Amino acid sequence: MTGTFGELLREYRIAAGLSMGQLAKRIHYSKGYLSKIENGVKPPHDSMARLCDGELGAGGALLAAARSARESAVTVDRRQVLVAGTVLGVTLAGGPRPVPDERVVIGIRTTFEHLRSLGMQTSPVVVLESLAAQVQMLGALAGENPEPTRSRLLLLAARIAEYTGWMQQEAGDDQRALSWTRTAAELAVAGGDHEISSYAFVREAGLALYRHDPIATIELARRAQQAGPAGSRVLALAARREAQGHALAGDRSEYERALDRALFHLDAAGTVPSAYPVLGSTAPDPIGLARGWSLCDLGRPGEAAELLDRELTRLLTDSRRTRARFGVRRSLAYALAGEVEQSCRTLTETLEDAAQVDSATIRLDLRELARNVGRWHNHASVREVYPKLRRVLHQRG
Repeated sequence: MTGTFGELLREYRIAAGLSMGQLAKRIHYSKGYLSKIENGVKPPHDSMARLCDGELGAGGALLAAARSARESAVTVDRRQVLVAGTVLGVTLAGGPRPVPDERVVIGIRTTFEHLRSLGMQTSPVVVLESLAAQVQMLGALAGENPEPTRSRLLLLAARIAEYTGWMQQEAGDDQRALSWTRTAAELAVAGGDHEISSYAFVREAGLALYRHDPIATIELARRAQQAGPAGSRVLALAARREAQGHALAGDRSEYERALDRALFHLDAAGTVPSAYPVLGSTAPDPIGLARGWSLCDLGRPGEAAELLDRELTRLLTDSRRTRARFGVRRSLAYALAGEVEQSCRTLTETLEDAAQVDSATIRLDLRELARNVGRWHNHASVREVYPKLRRVLHQRG
């Protein structure tokens, strides 16, 4: 079999007896996206090529074709800059500009860090437009500049695109969240970093976790650990997500094994400063928080509440989104343990944070909490907190 990656993919797909829709479902991409790959509208990226190669039994042929396509694209800087597709199909007005120096790049990153800090304290809709504009601006600047500036700008754009995907999920738009996550992976590959391609699977596993789909959560988290070169931090976050999937499935032994791997990789990652914004949770102990979350799914809510009580004291006051997420989870754990007074007391402490960050994912746990405390609707504490809880649940109509 010879030809472009898209032609080769089509040949292997037909030989396997799969329709485009069937293959798209197996590799967790849309049929439309796969069609663009097969027809040469979009270039393949490494993680997508690996999935297709494995599903179609291509024995590495598709991976080799994808690498060949990337190597050919390197000779045309502007084409590689726009590998993320139409999202970055923009240019800056006003003609050529000087090559951004170190202070300019640091300034752009600082602006993003301010937006990320704001995103931890308020509604995602406040920051989404600015984040998207930063990604487009960086893509356009990258298209105007030579190496190594081009790659630096693309990699910074990739980190911002990844966070934009997270904010889209928090805003309740899972499709846009997925699109931004994949754009981040493509930008990173264009800039010479394949790590976000692995982390993209962690983010997709997070979407599956909130859908209460343990099988997809586990599968996607494992793909993150197998998809390609990834640093210890990404491997830790992937194993952590896998552990949450096993807990959701009720498999305590596999949960413990995955969590042990997460701890091992997190220790190996250390605290070495990164040239780019850090991926994933910035909490002091993301593994401890995940353990508190998962114990609830494993039917041990009393232990979960006790652990989350301790972990929440370690979070900074400006980490409102994280405090709201795990604070609500703690109140849910108390309710499931039958400690309704404690559930209502801790929920009262958390509701203001939950209202401020306006998170679609946090509201999922709030709805579950409302169903559980509703069983004690005559309890004085429930009657007091329930109207406040309902206001947060319906604050966006």
